[in-house]
Amino acid sequence: MRTDTNDAWLARVLARPEPEDPVARRILDAALEQFTLLGLRRSSVDDVAKRAGVSRVTVYRRFQTKDKLVEDTLLRELARFFEQLDAVVAPLPTMRERVVEGFVVALRHTRAHPLFGGLLRLEPEVVLPYLTVQGSPSLFATVDYLTAHLRRAQQVEGRPDEDPRPVAELMVRVAVSFLLNPAGCIEMEDEDQARAFARRYLAPLLDA
Repeated sequence: MRTDTNDAWLARVLARPEPEDPVARRILDAALEQFTLLGLRRSSVDDVAKRAGVSRVTVYRRFQTKDKLVEDTLLRELARFFEQLDAVVAPLPTMRERVVEGFVVALRHTRAHPLFGGLLRLEPEVVLPYLTVQGSPSLFATVDYLTAHLRRAQQVEGRPDEDPRPVAELMVRVAVSFLLNPAGCIEMEDEDQARAFARRYLAPLLDA
């Protein structure tokens, strides 16, 4: 079920600027490094403060709680991911090509990202709930992002004016499943295999 809270969360992700406060930026940089090296569970606000060269009071003054610091760190990385994804897919001439390359980029980025991919390896029991039973906010954000792209493509390419959200959600769920459990009969070890899969199974969904 969608809520106003989900919509506000999405807006913050997609339009989120870097903090104007240089100290807040330094704290987020330190949090990213700290969480990447030791994970969320083993990292404290004191650890982040020490790495940032500030007092724990300074961290709490800007982020209130550890949970808020974790959330803001993840939000900034997700916003950066959307920016990188846009940079790759925007120049492509058709939506089918964007879907294919977007799938490849999403898998590559998430697996290689020091925080997202690193936490899946370092603390899977901590991260998995945010990608499964507690994953509604991130799922909604990513589905909304892809839905907006599909809707624009419908207008530009003269496709039927149908709701693209179900297709967007199916694509996102497929990508998440491969991220969480890459083992299976479908080869997805390199980008050529991921691209071939997306061409054969994901791009045709645009015509469903």
